[in-house]
Amino acid sequence: MTGIDGERLSKTVMVAAFGCFGLIVMFNNITDYDSNYQFVRHVLSMDTTFPHNRLMWRAMTSPVVWQAGYDLIIACEGATGILFILAACAMLRALRSNPATFRHATRLVPWGTMMGFLVWFFGFTVVGGEWFAMWQSHSWNGQQPAFQFISMMMLMCLYVRKKEDGPG
Repeated sequence: MTGIDGERLSKTVMVAAFGCFGLIVMFNNITDYDSNYQFVRHVLSMDTTFPHNRLMWRAMTSPVVWQAGYDLIIACEGATGILFILAACAMLRALRSNPATFRHATRLVPWGTMMGFLVWFFGFTVVGGEWFAMWQSHSWNGQQPAFQFISMMMLMCLYVRKKEDGPG
């Protein structure tokens, strides 16, 4: 691939991969709605946390709340994917441009990362993990996968937004 910088291409591919990830997660949650709806239902209702724990007053047992929460998660996963795909398209168009133009093309990457951070860190770790004590559940605990997603996303964002060597 003459004329295309390998570092820029790797950044673009990584961003596109995260875009695909967000969109596939959204697609899966829409086309197999009930599977992860059950996850949200159990986490919010706290029915698999330690018996008689003193945090049970936080439990949400309304199907309307479960569905609204799940729909919000799905929308944010989709927004994460869309932001990354838009960023990857801009980066692809700027592959052969000067460093400042390429860096400008990456401007949506922090936005996609922030949206992913809100879903997988704030949503799964803060709200689900701590507020609804998901960490107490052996069967409905999504903290480890959420940590993996957000860790990889943050590392990718740092790599993509790192300034290129040289003028520009």
